[in-house]
Amino acid sequence: MDVNQLKSVYFIGAGGIGMSALVRYFLSKGKKVGGYDRTPSELTEKLIEEGAQIHYKESVELIAPDFLDAESTLIIFTPAIPENHAELQYFRNHGFTIQKRAQVLGMLTRSGKGLCAAGTHGKTTTTSMISLCFIEAGLDPNIQVGAQLKQINGNYRVGNSDYFILEACEYVESYLSFHPKTEIVLNIDNDHLDYFGNLENIITSFEHYVKLLP
Repeated sequence: MDVNQLKSVYFIGAGGIGMSALVRYFLSKGKKVGGYDRTPSELTEKLIEEGAQIHYKESVELIAPDFLDAESTLIIFTPAIPENHAELQYFRNHGFTIQKRAQVLGMLTRSGKGLCAAGTHGKTTTTSMISLCFIEAGLDPNIQVGAQLKQINGNYRVGNSDYFILEACEYVESYLSFHPKTEIVLNIDNDHLDYFGNLENIITSFEHYVKLLP
């Protein structure tokens, strides 16, 4: 699906730190944005103030008409959402394009200059430091970082360049959906063993990540 042809974007799990950055990205591009989250938070309430249509009850009936056209609406969900979620099932049964957050970031980096910072420790700090260097250098980057960065007043920045600076998370191998032109690997350590099982599998995953480079 071509991002430029989208009219609407619907998020299932809109209130997460990473998902909220994409909510704001698409709002900044003039798209109609809505979604579901399980509980209200300061972050979801701020997203509503900024123009997102978010509700907190799992219900197909609460999906606004703006998000019911499968031809012009992209559905984005977080892996934390169970497979039997009523809204997710509805969109799957009605032919919508459905992608995980990492896939959408990959779509955005495919045509740009993606700089992705990975590692089991220090990703957020490093992504933030690089982002500020690019801003100070006048390169006007797009930024997605997994924390509230005070210098950009949030966890995202929409720039007017083809630079995308991303925090690349190894959990459930999300980073393998990216299309980086430059990569950073800070370190490899035992982490997310509920998914990887052992250090050898983590190392193998990072090998696959490095091979994404053109």
